[in-house]
Amino acid sequence: MRELSLVLLCLLRISRKGVQCNGWSVHVPSDVTGELGKMVILPCTFTHPYKTFDRALTAIWRIKEPYNGTVIFKCVSQSSSELCKTAISHKNKYKLLGNPRHKDLSLRVDSLTWSDSDRYFCRVELAGDIQDKYESRNGIKLHVIAAPRIINITVSSSRDHTFQARCTAEGEPAPALTWTGPPYSNLSSTSSSSHRVTKELRSLTHDGKYTCTAVNSHGRAEGAVYFYTFRASDSSSFMILIFVPLGIKVVILLVILSFTVFSREGPPSAPSSLARPQLPECTYENFDR
Repeated sequence: MRELSLVLLCLLRISRKGVQCNGWSVHVPSDVTGELGKMVILPCTFTHPYKTFDRALTAIWRIKEPYNGTVIFKCVSQSSSELCKTAISHKNKYKLLGNPRHKDLSLRVDSLTWSDSDRYFCRVELAGDIQDKYESRNGIKLHVIAAPRIINITVSSSRDHTFQARCTAEGEPAPALTWTGPPYSNLSSTSSSSHRVTKELRSLTHDGKYTCTAVNSHGRAEGAVYFYTFRASDSSSFMILIFVPLGIKVVILLVILSFTVFSREGPPSAPSSLARPQLPECTYENFDR
């Protein structure tokens, strides 16, 4: 019954439009994989029931769901001699690589981010007496992958005066985290959210270098943190360690200040024997005889 309906629809198109019924089809892969921060190409080719087509053509890409999903790219070609002019390119990260006049709607996605992992649907619209539209129903699932990367590693203290080391890494698939270093307790906890994983090492008691290693199927990454605690076994030795260097610095400072003052004043100067004698003051008096 379904095949009969398709035949009747094809015959109807022949009678109304006078074209050969080659049928519509869209060819897309079910999955495409791209690497975080790089570009990826989403292939899409199609066929239509016309031998030639020289009217307006519109190419559209959506995400999330067909027909009603968010439009991330759209371009329009008014004739076979005109390139498809971009009308919509969300965040300017989408570019049409194929030629819609050659039945190719392949799209390039630049600078992949985690949010680009989604399902994509290509669509073509042909203008005419009755506008023909065809869209991929299942679409392409884009998977964004990444080798592990340590994004944060710290040591902190809690209210009960214990110390914890925390390591956070991201990658796709989500990486597995391990701690290595000085002897430590088995107290640890792991939390994950999508492509990000955090592992905390609690109750640190030994000084040294603690290394966090993140591993997935695309690689590995390492980060290290150094942990040292100050311990004063004897209060007297503690005071010596503090005040002996301080006393030495004070003595050195006093010597420097004394030398500076002496150099500025210089030796006292002796009186000069060649000094010219001071002449008596000349006065004039008028005596009335």
